[in-house]
Amino acid sequence: MSELLYSWGKYPYAPQTAHTFYWRNELQNQITRLTDAYGSTLPYGNGRSYGDSCLAISSQALHMRSLDRFIHVDWQKGTVLAEAGVTLAEILALAIPHGWFLCVTPGTQFATLGGAIANDVHGKNHHMRGTFGNHIRRFGLVRSDQGMLTCSLTENSDLYASTIGGLGLTGIIAWTEIQLMPISSSQIDTSVVRFSNLAEFFTLSAELDHQHEYSVAWIDCLAKDNNAGRGVFIVGDHAPYGPLEIETHHKMSIPLTPCFSLINNLSLRAFNETYWRFHPPKQTFKRSSYDSFFYPLDSLLHWNRIYGRKGFQQYQCVIPDAAAESATKELLKIIAKSGQGSFLAVLKRCGNIASPGLMSFPLPGTSLALDFPQNPSLAALFDRLDKIVHEAGGRLYPAKDAHMNGIDFRKAYPAWEKLEALRDPSLMSRFWKRVIL
Repeated sequence: MSELLYSWGKYPYAPQTAHTFYWRNELQNQITRLTDAYGSTLPYGNGRSYGDSCLAISSQALHMRSLDRFIHVDWQKGTVLAEAGVTLAEILALAIPHGWFLCVTPGTQFATLGGAIANDVHGKNHHMRGTFGNHIRRFGLVRSDQGMLTCSLTENSDLYASTIGGLGLTGIIAWTEIQLMPISSSQIDTSVVRFSNLAEFFTLSAELDHQHEYSVAWIDCLAKDNNAGRGVFIVGDHAPYGPLEIETHHKMSIPLTPCFSLINNLSLRAFNETYWRFHPPKQTFKRSSYDSFFYPLDSLLHWNRIYGRKGFQQYQCVIPDAAAESATKELLKIIAKSGQGSFLAVLKRCGNIASPGLMSFPLPGTSLALDFPQNPSLAALFDRLDKIVHEAGGRLYPAKDAHMNGIDFRKAYPAWEKLEALRDPSLMSRFWKRVIL
């Protein structure tokens, strides 16, 4: 019996039948076979996309995780050539002992190379190094109508640009060559300070972001009035000395999915209050492992199960600098009034380094991301949030989205027509049909 695949948020609930294969030269035949039988298909990596961008409209997915081989590494230059199903964790396990690290990493190391490209992921150092796409040297793209193509800034450059952030629609990424950055230690020197309101966040960000490689803030999404937007500001840099070690500590796991969400108004308020008061009011310096700094949720396997059988939706937006403080303040006001939100609410500033991808999400401004347990009232809440975001000239992140309407998407991503013109006719996602077709 074929394995069933889901999006990380389990919403919408649209099980995908996994079609597994093991060799790169099988790809074109696999696409043809599935298209002939079901009309279309879609690549599926390790299932870390939250909404429906990873869900095929045919519910028949090409499971890419089995393409997990390293093809070539160069530890003098810090380049890795690997198949698209290799995860970021597997790259780090190989690269860190040799003194190299990912130039850009999202909040999970369990994403695949192909998924990182398709969603043009970004991290805590967007202000310093841009998106993942800024560090892709080249990749192999298999199209149903053209076979294997090599794509780079100088070769098939239109497909190179449209595939980075292209949501897996331009073809199947078979292999990728990426550039790593040198490090002297796998540990991170961090500085942590709590802040009392949103204005203090922007003051800290203006003061500290440019001084550090990494910058991010946790916020209490339920705080109101004078405390609205309070949180914890964290900056970090790779330590100049120390071990080059892979994290091997034991990970806990959520063993099953409860009938209802464990995240509710009561548990959320208790956690947020405790977490905020736990952190010091004055700037404190410490050294942490890369694992706990970049991937705190990865230490809890299957953490998405805590939201229950109905799943959850993530709301991630970015607001341009000109309206960032006022619009973010209004967003947090509405979220706090609703009494909904997540224990992990992330606020960070994005820089002005342009991605080579046509459909990259970040823009110079402020990004806000929260998880919401799925419930009937979310549609009305998201409508209110969407209005603020789009009036401010912002946009939502397709990789995390399960509700965005087509008008808002097409306005926020005007390059969609170029992507549609280059879309492989055999590939179609539920997201793309929702916002374009």
